[in-house]
Amino acid sequence: MVVKKVTTSDLIEMKKNEEKITMLTAYDYLMASQLDECGVDLILVGDSVGNVLLGYENTIPVTMEEMIHHCKAVSRGVKRAMVIGDMPFMSYQASIEEAVRNAGRFLKEARVEAVKLEGGREVFETIRRIVDSGIPVMGHLGLTPQSVYKLGGYGVRGRGEKQALKILEDAKGLEEAGVFSIVLEKVPASLAKKVTEQIGIPTIGIGAGVDCDGQVLVTHDMLGLFEKFKPKFSKRYSEIGKEMKNCYREYIEEVKNKKFPGEEHSY
Repeated sequence: MVVKKVTTSDLIEMKKNEEKITMLTAYDYLMASQLDECGVDLILVGDSVGNVLLGYENTIPVTMEEMIHHCKAVSRGVKRAMVIGDMPFMSYQASIEEAVRNAGRFLKEARVEAVKLEGGREVFETIRRIVDSGIPVMGHLGLTPQSVYKLGGYGVRGRGEKQALKILEDAKGLEEAGVFSIVLEKVPASLAKKVTEQIGIPTIGIGAGVDCDGQVLVTHDMLGLFEKFKPKFSKRYSEIGKEMKNCYREYIEEVKNKKFPGEEHSY
């Protein structure tokens, strides 16, 4: 049976029909295939792979080659969900030409359906050129992790009147530049509601309240797999990380005490 892929047009219709959009992260074939089977709408191969899987302190060191590698694995496991590749730091900032070339690699080599990049008015022209090249783009406003050094940390963005106005204006500008959706990260719920009401494309919230058109979480956070810290905005649906460590300890104990392998595991 041919499975219909989620498209940018579908997302616009979902916003019009007030149907919430679901997005989660994946960095490998197994998790991507599980998410797809369960019916998630969007799968983001985030540069959060740097923190979650690669052991980096933040997302800054993540390279194009690392992102392409993980996007390839995810794409092989997905039939229905739209797969979005996160453009890493300095893959789109140096020049528009380089940005278009790198965005193209995500579609051509990694077989994703769209790319995501961070920023407001400073990336409007870059987005226009990428979209004009036939590549769908998702925007990202509020807390933008690639600008952590510039922002001075991971605090909430848009609390003051000046910041809030800039986020609202940037959201409208991103829509005009051609993005099909915007992630709103760690902004006040009232501001996210205002942005959602004033633009015609879907907003995807992460720490931005219930009024966004959809929600996204880092899957490893919501499963309790990544235990270094627990963001306020991330609900723990399970504590799989603790259960995994219990399994490892049980295996080690059984091998040390010659309980495993048993006769039923031997030839």
